[in-house]
Amino acid sequence: MKQKVLILVLAVSFIGLFIASEAIAVTAKNIDAGVERSLNMLKDTKGGEAVLKKAEGVLVFPAVFKAGFVFGGEYGEGALVIKGKTVDYYSTAAGSFGFQLGAQKKTIIVAFMDKGALNNFRNSEGWKIGADASVTVVAIGADGSIDTAKTNKPIVAFVFDQKGLMYNLTLEGAKITKLKK
Repeated sequence: MKQKVLILVLAVSFIGLFIASEAIAVTAKNIDAGVERSLNMLKDTKGGEAVLKKAEGVLVFPAVFKAGFVFGGEYGEGALVIKGKTVDYYSTAAGSFGFQLGAQKKTIIVAFMDKGALNNFRNSEGWKIGADASVTVVAIGADGSIDTAKTNKPIVAFVFDQKGLMYNLTLEGAKITKLKK
């Protein structure tokens, strides 16, 4: 039994190190390319283009890596896009403790549907989801369309392109910090 647990811990640690090395040293050019791909994925989703047109600004994290075995962590870098132009770069980071096991990669898009919500985000230092703002996670239905009933909230988020296996999916507690790129 002890050997199985040790093998599992080593496997998760190896996966975490592999994922973390992929997340480190991302250039502005790499982020911009990932942001464009991510926005195109949202546009290709039924209702996605309408959300992007209505949004005052969109914060895009093309690759957020998460790994955990009881203790977990996640990290990713992205950009804030306003009127089709990148205005700032940001990182997202979160730590967690509890029942979790595995590793995953996901794309997160946060749409600021309200100018006041966007301004609050831009004027903050170290914005934390759940503490500084309530974010509504919008599901993409089985038919590939966005649940538009939730897109009238001030801040809506889309989490997709998940790769890997991870028990426990939440944005709550993620801290978003401005980067100099």
